[in-house]
Amino acid sequence: MSHAVSPLAPKTVPEMPPIAGVRFATAEAGIKYKNRTDVLLVALDEGTEVAGVFTRSKCPSAPVEWCREALAGGKARALLVNSGNANAFTGLKGRETVRISAGHAGRTLGVEPGTVFLASTGVIGEPLDPAKFAAVLDDTAGRLADGPWIDAARAIMTTDTFPKVATRTVAIAGVPVTINGIAKGAGMIAPDMATMLSFVFTDAPIAAPALQAMLSKGVEGSFNAITVDSDTSTSDTLILFATGAAETRGAPRIADAADERLADFRAALDGLLLDLAHQVCKDGEGARKFVEVTVTGAVDDASAKRIALSIANSPLVKTAIAGEDANWGRVVMAVGKAGEPADRDRLSIWFGDVRVAVEGARDAGYSEAAASAEMEREDVRVRADIGLGEGRATVWTCDLTKEYVAINGDYRS
Repeated sequence: MSHAVSPLAPKTVPEMPPIAGVRFATAEAGIKYKNRTDVLLVALDEGTEVAGVFTRSKCPSAPVEWCREALAGGKARALLVNSGNANAFTGLKGRETVRISAGHAGRTLGVEPGTVFLASTGVIGEPLDPAKFAAVLDDTAGRLADGPWIDAARAIMTTDTFPKVATRTVAIAGVPVTINGIAKGAGMIAPDMATMLSFVFTDAPIAAPALQAMLSKGVEGSFNAITVDSDTSTSDTLILFATGAAETRGAPRIADAADERLADFRAALDGLLLDLAHQVCKDGEGARKFVEVTVTGAVDDASAKRIALSIANSPLVKTAIAGEDANWGRVVMAVGKAGEPADRDRLSIWFGDVRVAVEGARDAGYSEAAASAEMEREDVRVRADIGLGEGRATVWTCDLTKEYVAINGDYRS
């Protein structure tokens, strides 16, 4: 089942340069889909450092468990990803599939299975046959190349309507380094770490502990600040690989995330993560509106974020936005139910630049026409000021349309 490309999809796709030390290829293994790629194999040069963040779901997939254990080694030589089957809630058979698949990839590339990272996305509860990988890996390994990255992004899609890629180039001690990222996600998006699947690669020579510190912090304002439908996946995986190849061009090897030489790199990484996270939101199943929710005046930032997510996850708020209805009462409802400190008589609400409510009542200058005009935009901004403190947070979501129900009611993704 295919769906029309989201109207919120980026109008242009960036040129994705090669990353020294990274080669990849895709394959059609027929795991679920016919006549489309569903396997991605990435080979990484010796010395590649790795960091990752994963779902906090209490029902994680077998690949997530494998990656958590592999991450302790701090090194990576390969990545094997499939779409169409999440290998989640598959018991001992699922764990065996992960072990066997890592072994297949390790033998094919001549690396230790414990340095092979795995990720799966798709249907939960269906066994995944490792023979599907064995049948295609030799041929896939024979086609490894440094591009095109758009092919890698396509191979990991499920109900996504467009492939998600992003790139940044930045200098470390005057030496240019590149960061490339791909992601997939459209539904079951309320990450408690990252998105469904996202993989980021750089040639920067940065040690695993520094990578981990930057990645863990970077997700909080990006992937952990988006929601499509309030549902956290069993399979959420974000992995950052650093080949260190830029060291041969004079880039210094850096072990401390606080090193001032990483300031520009950190900013570029944060920007790339936010770019990919926004693309996931803009591909929310059935989405027609991209929505930014900002909460100010909360007792602290954590409280502001919980209130913002209450607004962003509210089906009533999201359906009002879908219907271009300036129903600010639903925002009041979402603030009130968040369980955070709030005062009705200090609450103010804006749609875009139009203040619709202030100090617990409708704004005296309220204009239905002006508020409705804001709701008719493709990008909708909602702001609520709680009036209690300095806490502030911004999250992003999309509207909730009939198409979301159709996709998830008619199709086991």
